[in-house]
Amino acid sequence: MDGSCIRCYDSPLGRLIITADDIGITEVCFGDGDDVPETDSNPHIDDAIGWLDTYFDGSEPENTVSLHMIGTDFQMSVWDELLKIPYGHTTTYGEIAERIAKMRGIEHMSAQAVGNAIGRNPVAVIVPCHRVIGKDGSMTGYAGGIDRKVGLLRIEGILSE
Repeated sequence: MDGSCIRCYDSPLGRLIITADDIGITEVCFGDGDDVPETDSNPHIDDAIGWLDTYFDGSEPENTVSLHMIGTDFQMSVWDELLKIPYGHTTTYGEIAERIAKMRGIEHMSAQAVGNAIGRNPVAVIVPCHRVIGKDGSMTGYAGGIDRKVGLLRIEGILSE
């Protein structure tokens, strides 16, 4: 992509690799030990770094970050639902599945299909897939690792030390 930029961000939970193009943030992922050739920044990466600074200081970021996520229609609908989960709150895979089923006018949506789409979320932390837990409250699936998921939920005050 033209205008692509890559920067690293050292968070309390490990290195994040931030990628953006001229439209917005395309990826945020944990990348410990990855040798990443950083490029010049752009305004979207600068906004994301400001957002992450606020977040990791333990506050709810007030600024928004322009996103340029690419996925199937279904993935995009799941990722949109993730963005609706308020800071400091959690939801379940099943609850997201119910909301998407209702939106689509169908009786049932698979929580497993929702989980698969969540697992393909390209923008960690900012698109809060870490706020999705199992219906029994279990810490299930997180591409960055369960320890990081727990760490993010602690930052938001959802879990205590």
